[in-house]
Amino acid sequence: MRSVRTVVGVAALLAGTPLLATSQALHAQGHPVCAPDNAGLTLPPGFCALIVADQVGPARHLTVAPNGDVFVALSRSRQPGGGGGGGILVLRDTDGDGAADIQRRFGGGSGDDVEFRGDYLYYSTNDAIMRYPWRAGAMEPSGEADTIVSGLPATRSHRSKSIAFGAGGALFVNIGSPSNVCTGESGQPDPCRQLETRAGIWRFDADQIGQRQADGRRYATGLRNTVALASRPHDGGLYGVIHGRDALGSWDPFDDHYNAENPAEEFVRIEDGDDVGWPYCYYNPETKRKLLGPEYGGDGQRQGRCAQMKNPLMAFPAHWAPNGLLFYDGDQLPSRYKGGAFVVFHGSWNRAPLPQAGYRVVFAPFEGDDPTGEWEIFADGFGGEEPSPRGSPHRPVGIAEGPDGSLYVSDDRGGRIYRIVYRGR
Repeated sequence: MRSVRTVVGVAALLAGTPLLATSQALHAQGHPVCAPDNAGLTLPPGFCALIVADQVGPARHLTVAPNGDVFVALSRSRQPGGGGGGGILVLRDTDGDGAADIQRRFGGGSGDDVEFRGDYLYYSTNDAIMRYPWRAGAMEPSGEADTIVSGLPATRSHRSKSIAFGAGGALFVNIGSPSNVCTGESGQPDPCRQLETRAGIWRFDADQIGQRQADGRRYATGLRNTVALASRPHDGGLYGVIHGRDALGSWDPFDDHYNAENPAEEFVRIEDGDDVGWPYCYYNPETKRKLLGPEYGGDGQRQGRCAQMKNPLMAFPAHWAPNGLLFYDGDQLPSRYKGGAFVVFHGSWNRAPLPQAGYRVVFAPFEGDDPTGEWEIFADGFGGEEPSPRGSPHRPVGIAEGPDGSLYVSDDRGGRIYRIVYRGR
């Protein structure tokens, strides 16, 4: 979950929040002023957008408190806009126009995710999960951070650690693979030893201080890198959208065109004991089957062991790089969005000879506990006229729901925080 949505009355706010913060919170719920150009975004009819803050640094995932304050995890990556020191950024709007006029920063490390749970604010860095004690309405923690998990593997690629919470005090952590298809060891190892510590989802105790990776449990495996990770309030399930592998075009009988469309980015329901197939398998969107990778004897047709691996609920285009996932639980947006999934795509670098793509937010509706299989572009324009990792002005990462049902989107390229609201047709 990327947000905390709490229905509170004025009395409840006064009981737990300083008077000034309460006044600010109530005022900030009022009438945010959308930008004339929707902050450069293209949105469905009835929606508009504004900029909450700009050039704050490499903004990764974010969450919104019940009083409307926005909490952003900042990476240490060097990006335009400065502010690359990591830690947590807090944004507050005191006059109700939607733009933050107060900022606070605290903490350190190269941050990726930030979430509220109970009286704590949880924060993930590349190698650890911490929690800060929190008072309602505050912009700074009420004490020192506890380290929930430390020593998580953070070498080489896919170091960021997305988190989600589940029933029974479960803390789920994505630990991405350090490679494309288990390379970097001796040849192409089979079985892949990287699966022992990476390329999966680990379950820890959200209330236990001082854990290491060995104290947790590998909940699901074969997920190359699941930066887009969230629990769905409507069914209690854990879901993710996985970064697929690269470099299929360097193997016979494949070419660059095949690589540009393969493999699909997989949207999965993650259950205890699942094996999604990495590094041995990839999902072909045309045949709708898991196929054996060429490094392991595949030829674009063979399934082999992949016939037993878990298939996705649905598939998105190759190399779009899914980084954010939110299941909408608010009442501001039209009812068709309730329970559906918003997926944020960071954008591709390797779809040549096709144009680079992604750099957008899409919406996948659900019917009951399952997606319909259809999806649509919800917010576009982040990447500019010719999207590319270095040429795009903005690259979206995280998405959160505010207490009034607005959507917030972060950007780690230009350091912008967007707010999207529904005004009606």
